[in-house]
Amino acid sequence: MKIEVAKTAGFCFGARRAVDMVYKLLAEGKKAATLGAILHNPQLVAQLEERGVRIVAEPDQTPPGYVLVIRSHGVTAQAEAEISRLRIPYVDATCPNVKKIHNLAEQAGRQGRVFLLMGDPVHPEIVGIVSHCTGPYYVCSGVKELEELLEKKPEWKNAPLALAAQTTFHAGQWQNCSETLKKVCTNAAIFDTICNATAKRQKEALALARRCDRMIVVGGRDSSNTAKLRDICAGQCRTYLIEKADELPDFPAGLSVGITAGASTPASIIKEVLVTMAEVNNTEQNFEEMLEESLKSMNTDEKVHGVVVGISPTEVYVDVGRKQAGFIPAAELSNDPSVKPEDVVKIGDEMELLIMKTNDQEGTIMLSKRRVDAMKGWDVIQEAQESGEILEGKVIEVVKGGVIVLHDAMRVFVPASQATANRGDNLNALQGQEVRFRIIEVNRQRRRAVGSIRSVLREERKAAQQKFWEEVEENQAFTGKVKSLTNFGAFVDLGGVDGMIHISELSWNRVKHPSEVVSVGDTVNVYVKGLDRENSKISLGYRRPEDNPWVKLEREYPVGTVCQAKVVGMTAFGAFASVIPGIDGLIHISQIADHRIEKPQDELKVGDVVKVKITDVDLERHRVSLSIRAVLEEEQARADAEAENAPAEEVVFSTEASEEAPTEE
Repeated sequence: MKIEVAKTAGFCFGARRAVDMVYKLLAEGKKAATLGAILHNPQLVAQLEERGVRIVAEPDQTPPGYVLVIRSHGVTAQAEAEISRLRIPYVDATCPNVKKIHNLAEQAGRQGRVFLLMGDPVHPEIVGIVSHCTGPYYVCSGVKELEELLEKKPEWKNAPLALAAQTTFHAGQWQNCSETLKKVCTNAAIFDTICNATAKRQKEALALARRCDRMIVVGGRDSSNTAKLRDICAGQCRTYLIEKADELPDFPAGLSVGITAGASTPASIIKEVLVTMAEVNNTEQNFEEMLEESLKSMNTDEKVHGVVVGISPTEVYVDVGRKQAGFIPAAELSNDPSVKPEDVVKIGDEMELLIMKTNDQEGTIMLSKRRVDAMKGWDVIQEAQESGEILEGKVIEVVKGGVIVLHDAMRVFVPASQATANRGDNLNALQGQEVRFRIIEVNRQRRRAVGSIRSVLREERKAAQQKFWEEVEENQAFTGKVKSLTNFGAFVDLGGVDGMIHISELSWNRVKHPSEVVSVGDTVNVYVKGLDRENSKISLGYRRPEDNPWVKLEREYPVGTVCQAKVVGMTAFGAFASVIPGIDGLIHISQIADHRIEKPQDELKVGDVVKVKITDVDLERHRVSLSIRAVLEEEQARADAEAENAPAEEVVFSTEASEEAPTEE
């Protein structure tokens, strides 16, 4: 007889996670109670009951002194609220994939969408999900029910809808449901919420059933995902659903038999089925050897080769070539706590792993990738210290007294005194940054490596300065960042070398302090105005010639121009008025009025806007002469000329006279 076992048979990560939480409580000496059966597997539930685990139907039935465990299917929102209200100590073993659907149900209502859910209406997972709905919802068990519902709701054609499915829903049916909804509704958001492990398990079971004469599905009869595996296999060959080894049927010799198991089936039961088949069916010796090899226990600290077969937010599934289910907790995947498992590995990746813990009862192995990487990393770190090689890494944590840099799974401590170019710089600014550093100390016994970022920064700065002075020329343009401000100017970082913009070079207008024009951190475009190579000093220009107000005055305000000017200052001999920003002209006391005045204040005050004529411009001495009198005299002359040229008024005499009156000659 040929026997073939599906690679992904047995616990999914959600089921294993829930069971591990219960075992952890028991290992800590605590009493545990589960809100409903932890999984749909009577054998596992019975084993837990033998160890004192209680099953309660409602939160208020939790015995005093017990920790309540919320099962992987999740519970209703009302049950969660009741647990909180009663202040019952609990651990939440709800599968993260189920939690995701809870959130989708809540968001659909808030977004004004009708929530459609595919699955078994009475399944605990579905009951829990719909309790989180905040708007209208409908549950359909299959594509036929969905089609009937859509026929009754023609108004849904353009309505906002959201479609999701039970995590163990039939993958083939889900595809049909999605396509049906897309054809009918134009404004539907479709979320594929079937667990990846479930979809893969179903796909493998289908392929296995197609090439085998018989199929055995191991799992609880009340388990939804186990029932779906049975239905999928039954469509290809004769299929048997069993809960334990003593339910195995007798098979004729020469048949090929495939074995798969539901997501809530412990590895120990699968092992029992395999051993029984080997004994009852008198399987060939080579299969017995293969079976023994696949089921042998593994020792802690042993290295194994694994292939990634599944990824979740908290764990990574690994096939290590045995029947034990290998998994890597997220904390053992990388030394960087901020990375997500999907960012580190992908399906099909092969890697060397270290066994952290084995659980023969459940047939699971806890593995570590980061520890294997760290072992290899020590040799690299040691060589880098001896050679002075510059390494690269990412700052993953700011700690007391320094920062932690991650380099190829190695955590390197960099003291604050070695972390930045200048003492006192903010260490938090390094969080998440890629940095270059040297190893300055290695202590393998204490598992401690110390690095220096500062030494590399100083070398890089020195090299940049040398290159800068070799290439820099006057009038060369740069883009820099303002580092600091003083009363007399602003210092700008040109990339390893600092230059200064004198306050007089910041603006064509008068400024009292550089902060009126620039701020620390500003990016500015400057040019080299002067170089002092001997003292390594650079004078920078910031003002642009085209912005020179005297150029504008010469171009747009020639002598003779009449314009508006604002009085900005008073003296005994006249008043100063702003012609354009940056240029003030003098209105001499003799030019303020068309008559004699004793002092400028008799006619003007600061803030007055007056019409003036530009009578003289001295570009070299930057002086402008203005006259109000000239404007007044010109206006008066125009008025006099207009009066002289006006036509004489006609005098009209009346010819009407009394006929009786005599006419004088």
